Amino acid sequence: MDETVIEYIRRTVLKIPRKEIKIMLQKWGFLSRSQLQTINFQQTKENISRRVALLCQENSADIKEAAALDIIYNHVYPNKRLWSVYQMNKTIYQMKEKETEFFDIRDFKTKFKRKLHSALENVTINFREYDDSAIWIRIAWGTPYRKPNQYKTSYVVYHSQTPYAFVSVSMFRSNVPLLLEALVAASNYNHICAMELRSHSLNSLKEIVFNRYSQNFQTYYPEALQEHSVEPESEPQIVHENRKTKEKIQGMNQQAFWDCSLPKLEYAQYKLETMFESDPKMGVLHRKQPFRCLVKFSSPDLFESLKSLAATSMAETSLSPLLTCIPQKPMNNFRITEETSLISGRLSTSLCLN
Repeated sequence: MDETVIEYIRRTVLKIPRKEIKIMLQKWGFLSRSQLQTINFQQTKENISRRVALLCQENSADIKEAAALDIIYNHVYPNKRLWSVYQMNKTIYQMKEKETEFFDIRDFKTKFKRKLHSALENVTINFREYDDSAIWIRIAWGTPYRKPNQYKTSYVVYHSQTPYAFVSVSMFRSNVPLLLEALVAASNYNHICAMELRSHSLNSLKEIVFNRYSQNFQTYYPEALQEHSVEPESEPQIVHENRKTKEKIQGMNQQAFWDCSLPKLEYAQYKLETMFESDPKMGVLHRKQPFRCLVKFSSPDLFESLKSLAATSMAETSLSPLLTCIPQKPMNNFRITEETSLISGRLSTSLCLN
């Protein structure tokens, strides 16, 4: 019996909220109903975890069962991890054969394992399928001289009917290219590239790349809403509660966000690269190297925060398309570079989304 496996199961149980431990163990299905009845779920999580570990030891649990419990936990709490989106592409020849293509889950698993094991022997790979055609893949990486680290795992969520994969890596980032190669080979695609879209909210990432928000977000505003002039009120006491201003802001917010659930993203990042050139006779800064800076908007819920800023008049409307275009792009990491020629003595920057 591998004691490290039992300890890993115990620590996984400790991560689960106490009121949900029983439900998650039932989903796991490794412990029998009679064994679950011997657990007092009203006691402390420490005592519950020790009891579960003892029962798993009696059942001779292996790493496969431990990994299955870990996948279930991450499926219920995907927001505990940071996810990146990757998009796969096929050749023209492969696209012509798409109509006759049939996805074989067993073939997918075999190819994925074969590709990883051919490059790295000490790696454990586990799969779990869900009803929404999602395949959850858990990878624990080792080295030629060390066993796989079960506490620092990588996850891939792949929807077989789409070209998108959602990847979360805790460590061993040097193994990401190998993971992506295995994914491409197993799914019969030709190429894979990273989209500049990351978030802790896996569901929001899915909603964005599956274009479920495409009909809701706008990146422009009607001319009538762009007029900010407001007729003065006769009563100065209500200047800050101007009805027309509120109506205008509400209209702009609705035009930008609509009355729908918003994708939950934690940040939007903009890398700015621009040039500054002055008249040489002025003796002011004159350099050919570009200026670079990073601008980051962050919040537990970025879109709700932006919506609230406008509604409370803490930010001018209309909001910049650089922020409202995120679901349509889809991306929340932008590189803004200079497109037009330099204007002497001025900072000349064209906001081009690359």
